[in-house]
Amino acid sequence: MKRRFRTAAWVIQLTAVSCGIVLGQAPPPTILTIDLENFVEYRQSILYDPATWATDPSVTTVVTPAKNFHLVMLLGDIVAVNGQPAKGLYVGRTKGIIATPTPVPGNAIADVARTSLRDYVFEILKSDGAPVGTVFGSGFAGGPPPPGAPLDSQGSNYAITGGTGAFLGARGQLTEGPGGGRSALMTEDPFYRRIHGGNKKRYILHVIPMYMPQIVVTPDGPAVTHSSDFTRVTASKPAVAGEILSLFVTGLGPTIPSVDPGQRFPSSPPAVVNSPVEVRVNGKSAEIIPAVGFPGAVDGYQVNFRLPSDAANGPATIQVSAAWIAGPGVTIAVQ
Repeated sequence: MKRRFRTAAWVIQLTAVSCGIVLGQAPPPTILTIDLENFVEYRQSILYDPATWATDPSVTTVVTPAKNFHLVMLLGDIVAVNGQPAKGLYVGRTKGIIATPTPVPGNAIADVARTSLRDYVFEILKSDGAPVGTVFGSGFAGGPPPPGAPLDSQGSNYAITGGTGAFLGARGQLTEGPGGGRSALMTEDPFYRRIHGGNKKRYILHVIPMYMPQIVVTPDGPAVTHSSDFTRVTASKPAVAGEILSLFVTGLGPTIPSVDPGQRFPSSPPAVVNSPVEVRVNGKSAEIIPAVGFPGAVDGYQVNFRLPSDAANGPATIQVSAAWIAGPGVTIAVQ
């Protein structure tokens, strides 16, 4: 085991020298589709005393149309990210504006059509309940998506203003996909939200992360080794289909147990990456055998994975993602 860590540490030490140009580039944008269920929009009414809010155990019905400057709170359960099972909480806070170039009395005249100003928070968990990170933002609901938005966008114009955990420092833009919340009154008790049910909704996040996974590249090539002896995978010593390989990577984010920013990972207990990690070989997902912070390294990780048994001979592209954010690929030889 000591020889294993010494060999891998030599690879990690070359990161600053060999990856300086790559790490200086801006991370590429990532598209995250977040699917919600039990999505409910709780609308405030001036007819109800605040003492009555969140007290009615029955389903409530909104019978009057929304007016300008109305307040709405939105709650929904995150159930999937990019089609993969997930958990978490969506909360939105909306202040109605009902802006339009063709207003009627009570509307706000404007050069664009928007329905409200909204703040939002997505707190994302893995399917087992482990925290991944949170995305924050604000902007306009309703109306068309902004220029350059993902093609599946159906409307709204939000900015991603930051994040925590795996999404620390994220920026970008967010738009709405299909679906919408069930309208209710703020008197309805949200304790019963999953019992009474709500609607399905999709949001589309165009994320520019602060950091991304990157496989270390040394002067001799990518830091991909045979797990059996930690010798480098090369053209003269290629990988074999079904073999367990080790990657040395930066940018996988927080671990469990966590370490203070800028501090080295411990050797015991292992610092396991708490975000979903995926290794793709020629676009096909591979079996992961834990991804951990490398002992003694700062932002250096070891990811063991099994090369798919049907991997074809020849060059193979390896790509790593964490929290659904993918890094650039590298090429290794497979025989």
